[in-house]
Parts: sequence; C-alpha cells; structure tokens
Amino acid sequence: MKDLSEFSNTSIYFFIDDFTLNLFAHPAKVPCSLPHSIIVIFFSRTFGLCPTLLPHQSPQNMTYSPKRAMAELRHSISIGPRATSSPMKRDEDSSPLISDAPPHQDDDDGRGRHPHKDRDRPFWSHLQSLCPFLGDDAKTSKISLFALIVVALLGFVFIFAIVKRVNAPYLCKKDGITLHCPHVKEAPSLWENPYSATTSWKPCAERRAGGISDLPPENETTGYIFIHAEGGLNQQRIAICNAVGVAKIMNATLILPVLKQDQIWKDQTKFEDIFDVDHFIDYLKDDVRIVRDIPEWFTDRTELFSSIRRTVKNIPKYAPAQFYIDNVLPRIKEKKIMALKPFVDRLGYDNVPQEINRLRCRVNYHALKFLPEIEQMADLLASRMRNRTGSSNPYMALHLRFEKGMVGLSFCDFVGKREEKALMAKYREKEWPRRYKNGTHLWQLALQKRKEGRCPLEPGEVAVILRAMGYPKETQIYVASGQVYGGHNRMAPLRNMFPNLVTKEELATKQELDHFRKHVTSLAALDFLVCLKSDVFVMTHGGNFAKLIIGARRYMGHRLKSIKPDKGLMSKSFGDPYMGWATFAEEVVITHETRTGLPEATFPNYDLWENPLTPCMCKA
Repeated sequence: MKDLSEFSNTSIYFFIDDFTLNLFAHPAKVPCSLPHSIIVIFFSRTFGLCPTLLPHQSPQNMTYSPKRAMAELRHSISIGPRATSSPMKRDEDSSPLISDAPPHQDDDDGRGRHPHKDRDRPFWSHLQSLCPFLGDDAKTSKISLFALIVVALLGFVFIFAIVKRVNAPYLCKKDGITLHCPHVKEAPSLWENPYSATTSWKPCAERRAGGISDLPPENETTGYIFIHAEGGLNQQRIAICNAVGVAKIMNATLILPVLKQDQIWKDQTKFEDIFDVDHFIDYLKDDVRIVRDIPEWFTDRTELFSSIRRTVKNIPKYAPAQFYIDNVLPRIKEKKIMALKPFVDRLGYDNVPQEINRLRCRVNYHALKFLPEIEQMADLLASRMRNRTGSSNPYMALHLRFEKGMVGLSFCDFVGKREEKALMAKYREKEWPRRYKNGTHLWQLALQKRKEGRCPLEPGEVAVILRAMGYPKETQIYVASGQVYGGHNRMAPLRNMFPNLVTKEELATKQELDHFRKHVTSLAALDFLVCLKSDVFVMTHGGNFAKLIIGARRYMGHRLKSIKPDKGLMSKSFGDPYMGWATFAEEVVITHETRTGLPEATFPNYDLWENPLTPCMCKA
C-alpha cells in the first residue's frame, strides 16, 4: 500500500456539494493511503470520509504543475458548475453561478469529473428508503440504527439461549450401568498446584536441632497417665498425638498407649505391631517422658484397666488445657497413675497453647513412623502405580467411602431398587433404632443432608466430577476403600469411565499381602501411605483418614493436589436436568480451584489434622 504523502503539493479538484465548485490546494500530508487500483476522489459530507483518487487517475498523472493548475481553474470557471440534480432546486435557486449549459462531459484527459449520481448515492440513502423511521438527520439516524442492531443481537442471543436450554442434554448419558460423559480437554495443572502458591509456607514442627531438654527425671514428674486409643488406625493416631499433648500440659509421664480392640475393626494390634516404638520415644525425648510399660512398683495392673478409682471419665470433648490442670492433674498427683478414657477427641485446638498444637504436629508428622516393612511395601505399591503404563506416569489415589455401614449411618437416600432400599431401611432400624424411630421423617432428613453436602458421593458421581475436572480415561487410579455397598454394579460407572482402577489386592500378590493380613490396621497403613505418596488425592466423604492425608500433604509441601469436592454444590448441579455438560464442567473447575489442598487460614474450632497451617507451619 503506497502512501500518498508524495502528492502533498498536488492541487486536487473535488466537489463538496451540488452547487459550489472549490479548488483546494492541499499542501499537507493526505491522511489516507490506498492501493492505486481503488483510489477514488470523494469527500462525503455525511460521513466525513477522507479525500482520495479516482480509479482511472494514476499517481503519475497527478504531478504538480502550476501552469496546468491555472489552466484547469480557468476551464472549470468558464464552463460553470454542473446542473443541479433537482428541478425544484433549479427553479428556486437564484445563484448567479447557475447555468443552462449541459452537464460537463469528460475532458480531454478522459477523466469523468462528475460520476453518475446513482453510483455516488450513499448507502445511508438506500437504508433510509427501506427504513423511513430512521429520519433525515444523520446523527440521530446513526443512533437509531445502532440501537436497532443491538436489539436484534439481544433478541438472537435470547432465542438461542432458550433453545439451548430446552434441548440441553443431561450431564451424562446412561446406558444400563454405564455412564458416557463428554470428554474434557486435559488441563496443564491437573496433577499439581501452581508453583507460586506452594512457596509461601514451610513445615516448622520438627524437633529442634541441638536442643537441651529441661524435662525432670521420670520419678520427679507429676505422675503417669495411661490411655486406650480406640477406633480405627487413624482415630488411634489422633488419640496418641493428643495423649502426648496432655502429658506435656500436666508435666506427666506417658505410658505407651494401648490400641484398644474396636467393635467394627475387631483387631488386637499392639502399638509395636504398627509403629516404630524406638523412633517414637527417641524423637520426643526432649518434650515428654515416655515409658514402654507400667512401672514395676505398680502391681495391680487389672485395677488400672477396670477400677473407677484409677479412671478419669468426665473429660468433655475438645476440652481446653485448663480443664486438665484443674481437674485431672490433682488426681494424678494423688494416685500417681491414672487412666483417661474415653479419649476420643478429648483435647481442643484453639483453646490450648500454640506450643502444644505444634507438639501434636511433631508427633503426627515426625515421631509416628510405621514399621520399616510397612514403609517398604507401600513404596513398592506406589512404584508399581507409577509404572503401570510401561513408563513413568502420575497416579491418583481415591478414598472411596461407600461401605454399607457408612451408607446406613449417613441416613441419605441413594439410587437403587425398591428391594434394596427396603433392606437398607431394616438395617438402619436395627443398628440405629433411636435415630430411625418410625422412619417417616427420613425422607426430609435425606434431602436436607444432601443439600448441605453431608452425604457420601456415589462412585458414579465421583466419575462424573473427575471427568469434568479434565482427568482423561487413561488416568491411573488407586482406590483405598472397604467393601463397596452394591458391589460391582455400584462400581461399574466409575470403572467404565476410568478402567485403570486398581486396589492393593490387584496391585500386589497374595503372598506379598499375607504378612500384613494378621493385623487389619497394617492393611490400612498400606492404604494410608500409598495415598500419601500419590500425585493427586481425592476424598469423597469426611473422616479421619482423609483429614490426616490432606493435612500431611499440606504440611509436607502442598505441591501435590488434594481435592476435597464441594458435595453441596455438586448435589445441586446433579439435580439440574437442564444443565449442559460444558456449563457443568466449567462450574466444577471454578468451584474446585481453591479446594486443592493449599494451606488455608485457620478459624475458631478449626481441625488441626486437616489444616496445620498456623501452629505447625511458618512463612517461607
């Protein structure tokens, strides 16, 4: 495209209207630049377009010449202006410049100085003939036209939205027990949190290097405390951490906790069958006095397990530190040895000194280590998960809580046949008669709990959420779960959408696991460690297992994702049959951008095990 600045000294003739002929000497740079083939001289008074050259007027013919300019000026004046296009104007016009001469024809250079009026008729005139309401005023007409275009566009968008909503597909198409969901392009950050979000905090609950212990000798402490760590492996782990904290509060000696047999787990595992006792005692030697067994001078051991005189039973849940100082410490000083039970969640979080919370983190993340054989087997399982494709690949760990006991205890309603729901109602009535009552209120209770996000996610729901997040069909998933309620039929949607789904029983041989079958908690420990080492951890319902995993991954660096689904919002989306897949997928991604295991600010009554930020982590 050639610039017209070279013609800055050229005298250019053009008409402003039908009555006046003007000669413009344009010494300044012409503010337009066009190819030679489309150069046209035209100046519109309506739109104010820049002057340009006619097609047949080549730049070579426009060389400036004063003699030629004056000759053309005299010639144009002698022939007068062109005839007006309107007879009415011609009759009414009294201008002395009006002439009866015919319109000027092409000059000897072959240039048509006056093109046909229909060819020069602006587009706006044609539009006014079609839409008279636009009026003659150019500015007002432009505004009207713009408003008309905006209204038309809004109408088109509105109609399109209605049609799309009416014809919107369900989230997934169900074919028998198989769910078919649209594919979502894999995002670049599926497997880890943004680096910039993982460099602000670091762990700071480890043992002080070179610290000097100020603990008194064992015989000079205030006394001994003894606890029963009840429940499953993870509940027992929390009880052990709390016991160390309570011993520190009262300056007491802690007797190695006993892992009590649970009615559900029915396991008689001892502390030394799961955890490394030597490491546990040595790591905490500067914080709390810990002994392996009851002192020899205390002869009646059965009294410690059964006698009311040796038991503190009135400890409230999430008790503050001051409660132990005021109510438990005097009895320990009197009796020398006291048992604390029950001891599930018997120490608070925000009502104890920060150094006690930091000590509990030290126990959880540093002092409590599984036995070497458990650690080695977990490393082997994690390695096999990372090499299932023949080369290094990331893997996801899914904690699927959909056992019969969990489904029954939740009192939520799930998809199933009438016979299946009738059997579940009988099971609930038998196990929880006080909550069941006559069963008439359960339907409203189930709706309310699902709305509040307090129901476990079904395997099919988990599959849809993961696919919406962008995880492809080839994702390697390790499932940590008990016996899923509903068996293979209930697991089919998840397995069909993610066929690379394995458990520890499928990943290891029978001979490799036989050694760990003697203790149920040993198998639970394997699940715990494989989930802890995964690239992405996904929980489907609350519980100590998921809380401890998410908390540990946050504490150890929070680079790897730990996804906690928003079950309340998901239940609302699942219940909308008109929500299209693209809308649902976008909602899932946006909702869970902040639910990937990054450290969160603590709040009153926060859970230390899920979010150890304030007491146990420091600014990097």
